[in-house]
Amino acid sequence: MADLPKGDKKLLNAWAFYDWANSVYSLVISSAVFPIFYEALFSERSHYITVFGFSLKNSALISFVTAFAFLVVAFISPILSGISDYIGNKKSFMKFFCYLGALSCIGLFWFSLENIYLSLVFYFFGLVGFWGSWVFYNSYLPDIAFTEQQDAISAKGFSYGYIGSVILLVVNLAMIMMPDVFGISGTKGEAAMKAMRYSFVMVGIWWILFSQYTYYYLPKGNKIVASKIKQHIVFNGYKELKKVWHLLAENEALKKYLASFFVYSMAVQTVMLIATYFGAQEIQWSSQSESTTGLIICILLIQLVAIVGATFTSKASAKFGNMPTLIAINAFWILLCVLAYFITLPIHFYVMAGLVGLVMGGIQALSRSTYSKLLPKSEDTASFFSFYDVAEKIGIVIGMCIYGIIDQITGSPRFAIVFLGVFFVLGLVLLRRVPKTTESH
Repeated sequence: MADLPKGDKKLLNAWAFYDWANSVYSLVISSAVFPIFYEALFSERSHYITVFGFSLKNSALISFVTAFAFLVVAFISPILSGISDYIGNKKSFMKFFCYLGALSCIGLFWFSLENIYLSLVFYFFGLVGFWGSWVFYNSYLPDIAFTEQQDAISAKGFSYGYIGSVILLVVNLAMIMMPDVFGISGTKGEAAMKAMRYSFVMVGIWWILFSQYTYYYLPKGNKIVASKIKQHIVFNGYKELKKVWHLLAENEALKKYLASFFVYSMAVQTVMLIATYFGAQEIQWSSQSESTTGLIICILLIQLVAIVGATFTSKASAKFGNMPTLIAINAFWILLCVLAYFITLPIHFYVMAGLVGLVMGGIQALSRSTYSKLLPKSEDTASFFSFYDVAEKIGIVIGMCIYGIIDQITGSPRFAIVFLGVFFVLGLVLLRRVPKTTESH
């Protein structure tokens, strides 16, 4: 383990490189390959499966499991942040969640409907591991970088994550489309499914392997004698959240903005998590192979357009102000939700993917920077961002549950997507009620 001073270039790059290591989970598992694989398991049978004594639609089931995983993450995040603030060796906690997530990804190799309970456990812990390690990863930023370095190194981490995850996804796409080139045997359908299973293993190995560079340079953290670790320290994160909740009453603009963010972010995150399931079920692909290839290309298209969209959004906010730009983006999302109800053909889905990418990256980046501008200058920003992250995760829980319930009752995700449009309408109305400030308008 190297012992480098705060602000050292090697240390900063090593921290940012963890994005390269773990972003393959969010792209390959959350967004692209796993949703396609999961849907393909049901291609020769009904979309319904009996789990826990209930007959559940496959996409509703995975949305409920995802919601439960995010609920667990939202619950343990304040505890984890409290521990990371006060216990010396937070690198060990980061490693634990990293390995939990990575090994669970490898476990997805054995995902099957015959062993659905164990399979869902692997999926569940993959998600918990990813977000659990993310809590500690973020908490290292003020430890390793000076204030003036943090924006740049955070952006570099995002860039590393994007490049690394796209590289692996392109390799996985090649394996799925041309399995014979990679020595994967079987009929076309069987070989593609094998290739997807190998993709899950590759994600786990990639995550563990490349994270070692980060762990070599990251410091252990500030040491505290074990006997001094008491209950109030472990639950300090909750106390910080409670403190932020009370401070919101004194900041009208921040309180109303956070309410609007909670509502529209719930819809944004849910759309992003279920987009591939929607495309697999509702678009009239000519074959299973066209569906697989088309969906992965759409995910890559969203990633590429999102970069352009984030740049465009940044320029728009500089010219028109943060709030007017966010209101315009919410209005655009409302239009997309309405259009989603009518799309049926692959070309429709490709166009929709491009339009979603245009506003996906922009709304996330602008939402966080607007929140940052509205924070009281005299308060600890870490506590406010912890509150922001928990609010976002609880929003995902609610959004995924609403989607799952509507999908289960109606049998179609189309109605769920349209219903999510209501949250963008509400978010737009709430944004218009945020008091004007020099920072956000």
